[in-house]
Amino acid sequence: MKMEIAQHHVIDAAGKPVGRVATQAAILLRGKHKPSFEPHKENMDTVEINNAKLVVFTGKKMKQKMYIRHSGYLGSLKSVSAEEMMEKKPEFILQTAIEHMLPKNRLQAKMMKRLTIHP
Repeated sequence: MKMEIAQHHVIDAAGKPVGRVATQAAILLRGKHKPSFEPHKENMDTVEINNAKLVVFTGKKMKQKMYIRHSGYLGSLKSVSAEEMMEKKPEFILQTAIEHMLPKNRLQAKMMKRLTIHP
């Protein structure tokens, strides 16, 4: 079997919807764009996303979409709107979108290490 060389992909997120950028990155991280794709093997391609703060939401998602976290203690549910999250951590929005599109197994952490997001 022929060995494939790991590639470095750069995605410019300026003016593009979050989902479009996230699906493109998830496909590249997973290796589904290659003819030698095998779901149980790790692809060594790296993905770099630039201009994460210029990514857009369609419709009213900027105000209505909420990012929720919970520490496990009673009454500790915290929620932040996408608008506030974009000001504080714009790379978090893309990171979570991509993470949710990857398979939930041992390879997910390895794939996420090969992703870099620049605000």
